[in-house]
Amino acid sequence: MAVARDVEAYPSFMPDVESVKILEKSDDGAALKTQWVGVIKQFRLTIKWTQEERWDFAENRVTFRQIEGDYDTMEGTWEFRPHPEGTEFVSTLDYEYRVPLLGALVTKVIHHLAQQNVESVMKAIAERAESRG
Repeated sequence: MAVARDVEAYPSFMPDVESVKILEKSDDGAALKTQWVGVIKQFRLTIKWTQEERWDFAENRVTFRQIEGDYDTMEGTWEFRPHPEGTEFVSTLDYEYRVPLLGALVTKVIHHLAQQNVESVMKAIAERAESRG
């Protein structure tokens, strides 16, 4: 979970994340307000948003939601569960990103890219955690 909490390091090991900046952080580190810039290389598109994150250290879980930005809506959770081989990383993401005038085909492509991005984020965090021992 330590790798996942180091959000400002994401651009160094996640190719779809251009930048993450912590705007506000509670004294205990459980509540964050972060500003993100992501890229969809296939469309040469930059997506920007600000989100609130709430870390529940006892449950090894974070919930997040966009409060401002390019998505119509975006929220989700990450959970880190004990597993016999280490840690199971469970991610949920609910989002809506409408592209008027581009139609259903582009919407399906964006959905596919979002799904790939979630898998890529999970893989990047797992690989970084494993490399740290």
